[in-house]
Formats: sequence, C-alpha cells, structure tokens
Amino acid sequence: MIIENKLSPQDCAGMGDIRAEIDMLDEHIIKLIAQRFSYVKAAAKFKTSPDAVRAKERFEAMLQQRRVWADEQGLSPEVIEKMYRDLVNYFISEEMKHWSRENGEK
Repeated sequence: MIIENKLSPQDCAGMGDIRAEIDMLDEHIIKLIAQRFSYVKAAAKFKTSPDAVRAKERFEAMLQQRRVWADEQGLSPEVIEKMYRDLVNYFISEEMKHWSRENGEK
C-alpha cells in the first residue's frame, strides 16, 4: 500500500510541511498496526495451545523476512527487527490473554 502524501519531500516548503506529512504517515502506520492486531486476535481461535499462540518458529521466520524487506528498502534490518520483535511480543501477550479467556484458562 502506498500512502499518497499531499506533498512530496522535495515539495515541502518548510518544517511545518514536513511535520504535517510525517504526522499523516504515522497516523496511517498506526491504523495499519491496529488492522494487523485485528488479525492477530482473530488467529487465537485457530490456535490449540499456548505454544501454538507463541509459534516460536513462525516468529523467528517472520522476523527474518522483515529484515529482508527492511534491507530492500534501505532501512536497518537490526532496527526493523527490534521494532517488530517488540510489537509482536506485545501482540503475542495480548493474543495469549484472548486465547486463555476463550479456552477457560488463566
């Protein structure tokens, strides 16, 4: 998905324009993260155990793919991995709570 900014970086006339464009992008990013989280919560109904919720092999494979995508975009794979590691660990903890409630565990 490409987000259409009002101004390209080259067309910004000052810091006000830059900040407005960055704020707009960040709002879209947060909405996309919330959308991603909806899928994470929906996945809980297909998981059969806490280990399935944690899905360690999938987690590591996912991080590796994000590193590749980061590198392809000229971003630091290490920074993107850390960001996703933190985000997905949060999502896993929330999914675990949801899974436990749905499966009568504490």
